Amino acid sequence: MSSIESIVSREYDFNLGQYLGRGFEIFKAFALPFVGFTLLVVLISAALSFLLPAPLGSGEEGGGNLVSNIISPILGAGYYIVAFQIARNRPASFGDFFKGFNRFLPIFLLSLVSGLLTVVGLILLIIPGIYLAVAYSFGLPLLLDKGIDFWPALETSRQLISKKWFSFFLFMIVLVLINIGGILLVGVGLLVTIPWSVCSIAAAYEDIVGLNSVADAAV
Repeated sequence: MSSIESIVSREYDFNLGQYLGRGFEIFKAFALPFVGFTLLVVLISAALSFLLPAPLGSGEEGGGNLVSNIISPILGAGYYIVAFQIARNRPASFGDFFKGFNRFLPIFLLSLVSGLLTVVGLILLIIPGIYLAVAYSFGLPLLLDKGIDFWPALETSRQLISKKWFSFFLFMIVLVLINIGGILLVGVGLLVTIPWSVCSIAAAYEDIVGLNSVADAAV
């Protein structure tokens, strides 16, 4: 049985509270770099929007937003790369947040395809889009940790998460509420809640799938 087949075939229990707690432990172990990286991502996005605005009155997406949409998934992968290093009890550095660029194309394709499929699902009947948005939650972690291509990562994630889809759906709602709390704290709270949320998903992945023992498996 291949590693992908073994992942899809496994049964598991879902422990929401455990994942939030473990996620916060991972975040605390590298708190200042996580906060600093989140702030940097926000500043990069703001700078791109300022430097590459859309033509006045065009109603079109600015060049900065387009570039931001391309690199955001790559930067987002950095959260998982660092979280996985910490979960493995391996040393992490601030530079690790940018190692997603080493796998730019598969990460970009994963983001593009999953995003398009989710949008199509939302347009058609809404429910299929919500289903896919949740079911693809492990797509990026699988791509990074197991080193598989974007489509097998998405399909493996979908099949695995579908076994406990409603538990994952509740998990995502809780994470959204946590980040709403971060917004209410003058937005500054997002510097903590965003990395904590990603670390919590990484914790769920660690428990349900299991991490490769080799550090930097995908990078």
